[in-house]
Amino acid sequence: MLDARNAPVNVYLSAGSNIAPEQNLKLACKQLAADYGDLTLSSVYQSNAFGFQGDDFLNMVIGFSTNETPEVIVERLEALHVQAHRERQEDPFSSRTLDLDLLLYGDMVRRRLKLPHADIEKYSFVLGPLAEVAPVLPHPVSGVTMAELWQGFDQQAHPMHKVSIGLK
Repeated sequence: MLDARNAPVNVYLSAGSNIAPEQNLKLACKQLAADYGDLTLSSVYQSNAFGFQGDDFLNMVIGFSTNETPEVIVERLEALHVQAHRERQEDPFSSRTLDLDLLLYGDMVRRRLKLPHADIEKYSFVLGPLAEVAPVLPHPVSGVTMAELWQGFDQQAHPMHKVSIGLK
């Protein structure tokens, strides 16, 4: 289903995994490239599990342009979760094969779709990679650029470091 109202929209997703993370992030990038064409990929960052004891996570941000509605994108992300054999837990803080979240859909603000996603301003492993790939992009609500948000963020609250897994 295409959104015929306007030109392609820039979309940003967060992607993370702590169960076979290299394999699952590669799967996500491969499938998203097949669905949407050229992707903008942040570096991959390793960080400790947050909110529970578990293996370290690998996280990144993926950007692309599309005419698809945000609802269709979310459906595709859910299909990718199934493809990666993600099992939903009651506890949101748990290990997972793949965690994909729609962070931004252009400058859309829509509570029901969690746009913009609250994780942007909560976690370094979301904001850092987003500021890397879209530093001058303004937050749809505050208007503050991602680089400015990152500069003001307590980066030591959730430390992370770059790792190389050969996605590009």
